[in-house]
Amino acid sequence: MGAALPLADSEFPLGHKGQRGAVLVQLKRSQPLTAKELASRLGVSLNAARHHLKELQAEGLVRYDRSHRGVGAPAFSYRLSPAGEALFPRRYQETLTSLLDQIVEREGRDAAVGLLETHLGQLAERLKAELTGLSPHERLAAVARVRTEQGYMAEATSGEPAVLTEHNCAIQAVAERFPEICAAEARFLAEVLGATVDRRGHILSGCAACDYHVRFKES
Repeated sequence: MGAALPLADSEFPLGHKGQRGAVLVQLKRSQPLTAKELASRLGVSLNAARHHLKELQAEGLVRYDRSHRGVGAPAFSYRLSPAGEALFPRRYQETLTSLLDQIVEREGRDAAVGLLETHLGQLAERLKAELTGLSPHERLAAVARVRTEQGYMAEATSGEPAVLTEHNCAIQAVAERFPEICAAEARFLAEVLGATVDRRGHILSGCAACDYHVRFKES
């Protein structure tokens, strides 16, 4: 068995901690996964992983598909059900969506989008001040921590290019109504990181995560 990956408290889904919560987090990060893959990621026995999956399936939080991976019997690949997806942070989105709808009604859609962009601009200025003096990859790791605290389940991977992956969209309902916010977030990341940011995966397009390729500018 491998070593369990560390999880931040903010990553656990609503009402689920411990091993069952960790199963849900791993599926959110890298679905679909087999029971064997989950056992390896969590550092538990295969039987333990299957037990947790069976309980989560009974609760309607996990579903499975049969898939063929080479010769032999089909494997069972697990992923979150819609109810399981709904457990992950969607902080303030109902309140925010309601406020934006009021702005659209009174002042028009452009005013609502402008408010979102202004918020990201102010956040960018604050973060840039806090990250002054850090190396490019230190900035990337710090931004991943901030985004995780905000509910995005972000992780940073060094390399060329570096990659910032956000496994959860904390304001998905807002982004579905105002997709302009996704482009604004890419610009926000580029400004804070001092880098060129290219989004390669997009949750709203059906991907499991939003993946951003990050190329730092030469100093």
